[in-house]
Order: sequence, then C-alpha cells, then structure tokens
Amino acid sequence: MLTEQRYQKIMDMVDNKKTVTVLELVQELDISESTVRRDLVSLDKLGKLIRVHGGATALDLQYEMEDVGIAKKSTLNLEQKHIIGKYAAKLIVPGDFVYLDAGTTVEIMAEYITEKEANYVTNSIWQAKALAKHNIPVTIIGGTFKAVTEAIIGSEAVENLQKYHFTKGFFGVNGISEVAQFSTPEANEASVKRTAMLQCKKSYVLADSSKFNIVSAVTFGQIENSTIITTKLAPENHINTIYVE
Repeated sequence: MLTEQRYQKIMDMVDNKKTVTVLELVQELDISESTVRRDLVSLDKLGKLIRVHGGATALDLQYEMEDVGIAKKSTLNLEQKHIIGKYAAKLIVPGDFVYLDAGTTVEIMAEYITEKEANYVTNSIWQAKALAKHNIPVTIIGGTFKAVTEAIIGSEAVENLQKYHFTKGFFGVNGISEVAQFSTPEANEASVKRTAMLQCKKSYVLADSSKFNIVSAVTFGQIENSTIITTKLAPENHINTIYVE
C-alpha cells in the first residue's frame, strides 16, 4: 500500500471515529505497528490529526486538563443530568451495597434515590447531603478534602475503599474517549475513582453528551469494564452504553 493511500485510510478512520488506537490501525490496514506509528508522527506534523499515547485523535477532539468548580458544573446540561440521574437511581434494589462517586450527575442521582434497604458509601460531601435529605444513612470515607470538587481523596481514601466490596458503583467522569477511556483532570482523584471501580461488582459511569470525545489528564477506568448511562444526544458508537430519554 502506498504511503498516500495509508494516510487517507488513517484519516478516514480518525474522521469517522474521532479517536483510534495503534492496534485498530494495525488490524484495519494490515500493516506493522512501527509503520502505523511512523505514519501518525508524519500526519501529526502535517497538522492532520493529534498523536497521543497509544493512537491518535481528530483535531476537533477537546482536551480539558483543569477541574471546574462543582458550583459551576452543577449548572451545566441539567436536563440531561436529571434524565440520567433518575434512571440510575432506579437501578438500586434492596440489599445493594452502593458506592457513589463525586460528580454533579451522581449528586443529582442521589436526589432521586429512595431505596432505604440498601447501604451507601461515598467520597462526596454533596452526595452525602443529598441522601441525608431523604433520611438515608450513608458512610463518608476518610481522607483529604478537595475543595474544588468537594470530594474526599488521597492515600487514606484509597486505603479505606480497599476494604469494601460493592454490588454497584456510580461514577462521574470528565472525559470519555477511545484513547483516554474514562478520564479526569487530577491524579489523586483518579486514584480514588480507579480503586472504587475495582471494588464494584458492577460499575456505571453517568455522562451527559458533553463528556464524549473529551480527553482529560488521567485515565481511571476502561470503557469495556463499565456501563455508560447517557442520553440520546450522545454518540452511539460506544460499547456497554445505555441511552435514556
């Protein structure tokens, strides 16, 4: 296959999927990994795509590396968040042991939770307050308080989570992409999310449509290992996804 033909096929895949991995390109084009990596370097230099670790992204893929305060985030995409949160809350059944991650969509979900025959653990002050409004007992893990997101993070939080075994966990996310998977801006918060997700028999990621094709600084989970709950406005090319309306 000529170089220009490879370039065109690579760009067709990037334009279609927005993010592609080296492995996907190797399999699709039937060429070596070294050739793929060399082509991606060349296309990046030509300004055709953005080369990232493990693959490439389209130029219109957004990168968000800073945390936004929870007060501001709570005002964004509210209609979608309520649709998602209401659906997610109904997934909790008697006997569940539930983890509620920090995040504004999970906070809205907490407002819809009515199941009192389940047990709840969270690293979020907001989620704890929302449950308290319904007189639902909740445990807040120990650790370092992060003011921007009002979440409990740090090594103590990670250690606390390792003793639990949740039937279900519900997580917030800053970015969802094929290359970065589930990502968030800050390493300590990512570590807590990652640990909690590993302790869940079933994990759900609550994401409005604005979270797709976004790359944040730190990956905390793999798309194939969790179920995404989103709305019909989100892209429809993700596995393990529930679209609600």
